[in-house]
Amino acid sequence: MTARVRARTRTLTVAAATAALAAVTAAVPAHASAPGHQAAAPTTLFTPPANPDANAQILDLAKHWQLKDAAGLLAMTLTPQAVWLDGGATPAATRTAVDKTVGDAARRHQLPVLALYNIPGRDCAQYSAGGAANTADYQAWIDAVKAGIGNRPADVVLEPDSLALLPSDCGMDDAQGTKTTERYDQIHYAVDALEPLAGTKVYIDAGHSGWHSINDIVPRLVAGGVDDATGFYLNISNYRSDSEIAWYGKLVSSCLAYVSGGGDAASCPNQWWSVNDAQAWLDANVHTAPAAMKHYVADTSRNGQGPWTPPAGAYTDAQDWCNPPGRGLGARPTLKTGDPLQDAKLWVKIPGESDGQCTRGTAGPNDPERGYQDPAAGKWFPQQALELLHNANPAVLPH
Repeated sequence: MTARVRARTRTLTVAAATAALAAVTAAVPAHASAPGHQAAAPTTLFTPPANPDANAQILDLAKHWQLKDAAGLLAMTLTPQAVWLDGGATPAATRTAVDKTVGDAARRHQLPVLALYNIPGRDCAQYSAGGAANTADYQAWIDAVKAGIGNRPADVVLEPDSLALLPSDCGMDDAQGTKTTERYDQIHYAVDALEPLAGTKVYIDAGHSGWHSINDIVPRLVAGGVDDATGFYLNISNYRSDSEIAWYGKLVSSCLAYVSGGGDAASCPNQWWSVNDAQAWLDANVHTAPAAMKHYVADTSRNGQGPWTPPAGAYTDAQDWCNPPGRGLGARPTLKTGDPLQDAKLWVKIPGESDGQCTRGTAGPNDPERGYQDPAAGKWFPQQALELLHNANPAVLPH
């Protein structure tokens, strides 16, 4: 290769990489409008700045002429996603961060999704351990979030795993159930603080269809204050299919309506009933219009291929939720689901960010499904990012 050709190749490579990175970091805001002059609620979702390591991966792919992957990851990062707030800052800093996100979204006339993740004892002290030190600190943090939102539009996904993974579920409670009672009170405090805000909708934790039965999760939702919230959310950071989510969501909403009328959650059909039997029960016992029922949102960020089935007998704890191989991006986020009970499909879990260092019951430190050590929870996982892109359903880019 001549020096002139080599120089031209380097120039083209840098140009392609620079264009890709510029598109990531300087996307033009859409539908801008003056603050305080929004005529209607937002109809599009907000896209926050991408993980800086995602930008670095896109740049590296472009430099190496892997332009289709670079373009695919670029499209993935430019898809609306949640903004996670996980504590670790003063109330003043939290208020400022929330104000910036909600303000940026409002200027674009877009709806931000805030995933609040700071409950005391979160994740049962596992991969995403942390959270506020106590109830008083948590309430102060929620008050800061409230002040940051103000009267501008926001959807709040309140404390993933907080109700599906109670202190009593993981040996973190005392004999009197004190910690679990506190958990319910903390969630209810947040609902009561945030739901009355003019533009805010609050959704609380209902796990997913492969976890708790309807008969178990509905009482938890009631104890957590779902009556005072817009509704609940499903499938955060998980992989259940859209059809499975929709059926489970309908059963949860219907059982909540039945309970609000004086019924017992133990009588409700659950996800393991036959569809025909469950529908017959609903027809006979639930007559509430969908508009008057509790609605839900669902995380479709990584469910394009459905859940992973671990190899039989391979692991003592397969951790099927933890960086499972072969998964794909799911349905793109939208506020128009076609389902009267489902308010939105969202990307809450940021695709490409690790679930944690998964060892699947082995001594580790490698993930035995991958042959290397996974990044820590929340860190960028380049191999998984490409995996999700390549297995996306629907595809991110035209074939």
